[in-house]
Amino acid sequence: MSARSVIYGFAGLELSPDERAFFRDADPWGFIVFARNIDTPKQLARLTMSLRDCVGRDAPVLIDQEGGRVRRLRPPHWREMLPAQPYGDLYLREPEAAIEAVRLNHHLMAQEMRAVGVDVDCVPCLDLRVPGADAIIGDRALGETPQPIIDLGRAAMEGVIAGGVAPIIKHIPGHGRASVDSHLELPVVDAEADLLRETDFAPFQGLNDAPMAMTAHIIYSAIDAGQPATTSPDMVQGIIRDEIGFDGLLMTDDLSMKALSGSFRDRGEASLRAGCDMLLHCNGDMSEMQAVAESAVTLEGQALERADTALDARGKAQPIDASETESRLNSLLDLIEV
Repeated sequence: MSARSVIYGFAGLELSPDERAFFRDADPWGFIVFARNIDTPKQLARLTMSLRDCVGRDAPVLIDQEGGRVRRLRPPHWREMLPAQPYGDLYLREPEAAIEAVRLNHHLMAQEMRAVGVDVDCVPCLDLRVPGADAIIGDRALGETPQPIIDLGRAAMEGVIAGGVAPIIKHIPGHGRASVDSHLELPVVDAEADLLRETDFAPFQGLNDAPMAMTAHIIYSAIDAGQPATTSPDMVQGIIRDEIGFDGLLMTDDLSMKALSGSFRDRGEASLRAGCDMLLHCNGDMSEMQAVAESAVTLEGQALERADTALDARGKAQPIDASETESRLNSLLDLIEV
């Protein structure tokens, strides 16, 4: 029997009896962990094992581990990590060094994740850094133009895959131009469609062979002035699938973000109707999760094929000497101008 088309977060450092019972019944495809769920490596390893025990299979466990502001595994138990922007700055002067540094950094990240049972990372962020836009992307972006993002994004994907972790490109088809934070309200991007194709959409087209992608809760008024990309058939089918050419597993960004409106069941149904394969709900609120569960469907057909292919990206990790790799990475990071 297939899992259902949803990924859930949860409340704390261990699962409550109610969460265990809910996950057994809801049978989500996967789970996502946040800082609130993480204390020590031993605790996190036990937790990821208990998540899989709930559903009785090797379910994917996701994390947002980019570096900089967006990282859930932090010192003292895990490495300190730079955000994306310094790598992009280095690329403009020494592209090969920047590409190698990104690849090594992400391989080390994956090694840390696999050691505690986390096997999907929501990286790379392929959004442009756009001067004057909201700071929600900012230094998370690998560049201000498509080519550095494509090259460094490819290196990030290769690095995590080499470490046995599957990547998720985000936020398709591009969040960088948003003037507000979609966690708080619905952004509307009024740029012309041709400009979007040449800039914002281009990194996703360049990495359209990624196994998974996460949508942007943004209205692109030149294409669909009425609905954000997550719930817009014109955006999902017309832009993401047809023009960008992405045919991997497409998941929503967090359904609990304030950019979306309506009931949680309505949000989920609208996303699947638009063409998304997978729903993502992150905050662990049980009443919201129950409502999302009413919209989730059993994975089948093309969505199931995409989900299975995405899981295959969690391949066998290529062993590395962490100390030697970190030493080489640090020598490359010394080239970054502070």
